[in-house]
Amino acid sequence: MSAETYLTRVGRILDEIQSTQLPTIKAAAVKMADSIQSGGRVYLFGSGHSVIPVMDVFPRYGGFVGFFPLYDPRLMWTNVIGPGGARELLWLERQEGYAKIFLQSFPLESRDSMIVFSHGGLNAAPIEVAQEARRLGLTVITVSSHENARSRQASHSSGQKLSDVAHFAIDNCTPPEDALVDVGQIEKVAAGSTLAAIAVAMSLVAETAARLAERGGVPPTFVSPNVEGVKPGHLEHVYQAFTDFYYARTSVGKNEE
Repeated sequence: MSAETYLTRVGRILDEIQSTQLPTIKAAAVKMADSIQSGGRVYLFGSGHSVIPVMDVFPRYGGFVGFFPLYDPRLMWTNVIGPGGARELLWLERQEGYAKIFLQSFPLESRDSMIVFSHGGLNAAPIEVAQEARRLGLTVITVSSHENARSRQASHSSGQKLSDVAHFAIDNCTPPEDALVDVGQIEKVAAGSTLAAIAVAMSLVAETAARLAERGGVPPTFVSPNVEGVKPGHLEHVYQAFTDFYYARTSVGKNEE
């Protein structure tokens, strides 16, 4: 019955997100739409498995220009052990000072928004990305386990947890241990935070698009070529729109001190 248990638990998590987090999601999406409408960017960041919702927002079918994923191969595993391995990643994402150096490659502006994903919300990398974004005047949106934040002491020297830094702190409604299914050992199996984070991310995408549509239109959007009526070359148009969007800011590193 473990498969049924997992699907039931995930369903409950999604129900809780809808019943408790929808007002925050909608309010955050208004600010995200403001960013995109003004020519700004909605940055997305996560480390470790929390990079998955970042990758899932853009570029993919249903995503649109305006979202700007931040990827650092050092904070993403590409191997289990050795170079690119999980052990090395887990060490680096806890080191204070690295995230600010990483962000120096991107010209963050106050009209932008920053979404930071982290299940635990305690590691240095996501906290410092959020802190630096907030210092520069961006709207900061976080997605993390608030139960984990309540049950754990802050490990960052600032004394802050990820949700403390946010203008809009969204709870992924997943338990601190993340894994959901008891199979008779101390360690549970089958994690829930990734599905929860992706559900929140796609809710933000949908609500932001709805706000932009009300204001005059959604930016160029990735769409499956299987959709009837899609014009030839549509995806190339999206790529070009993102290229123009990407190179619209030429003063890379303007937030360096």
